[in-house]
Amino acid sequence: MSSTAKDLASHFAFGENWASYAQGIDEERIAEAERGLTHLVGETMLTGRSFLDIGCGSGIHALAAFRLGARQVTAIDIDPVSAATTEALLRKYAPSQNYRVHHVSVFDLPPDKFDIVYSWGVLHHTGAMEEAIERTAQCVAPNGLFVFALYRQTLLCPLWTLEKRWYSKAGPRAQGLAQSLFVAARRLGFRVKGRDFAAFVANYKGKRGMDFRHDVHDWLGGYPYESISPAGVERLMTRLGFRAVRSFTRPQRWGLFGAGCDEYVYRAP
Repeated sequence: MSSTAKDLASHFAFGENWASYAQGIDEERIAEAERGLTHLVGETMLTGRSFLDIGCGSGIHALAAFRLGARQVTAIDIDPVSAATTEALLRKYAPSQNYRVHHVSVFDLPPDKFDIVYSWGVLHHTGAMEEAIERTAQCVAPNGLFVFALYRQTLLCPLWTLEKRWYSKAGPRAQGLAQSLFVAARRLGFRVKGRDFAAFVANYKGKRGMDFRHDVHDWLGGYPYESISPAGVERLMTRLGFRAVRSFTRPQRWGLFGAGCDEYVYRAP
């Protein structure tokens, strides 16, 4: 295992970003999170099921699982700030529901089984992505679903790794400058393509209830960082005995403005 896998000091401060994002969570964002989850698992798959959220972040998708009928939710995160943020969100919006929140690494999970195991955009930040996928797969109950999203592999991934390593340790002023340059470059890219950048930002909450500015900070600082191709995912999951249910992938050769996540749903044997 990579030395960075369990060393939180080497990771970007994801928890602080999620805590800031959580201040803006409202019913509209929760509804968008529900739609994003339904998009992956279907309308009724969560009803009466147990749900494990690995890398729970703000807790919005753990909450969405309850809204979609989950009977029990367990949420974990290696970052104590994320665990506390998730705990506060569930206490506010689902105080009577059956939930557990743990500050723990994916590599230290107990051998419990869940009907649906969910990890969106997390396992590629562990410092040991394939091992994290294998460890997570062990938590899926027989015939259960493993739902996850991973950065797609692009030619510029090595350069983004260097950028993220720098950004995650940079001060607020340097990070602010990097964000401004990145946003300016994206705005220019939209203009060249004849697209409306302002409308894109205004409607960004339609992406699983997320927020553009927080996502920019998350992308630029998301270290450790790994990526994988859909073929690589299929090889790994086949070796683990899982079969594909559905996937949402989008080939991207260069990754000039980021790799983006491909989404996968696999069923356990």
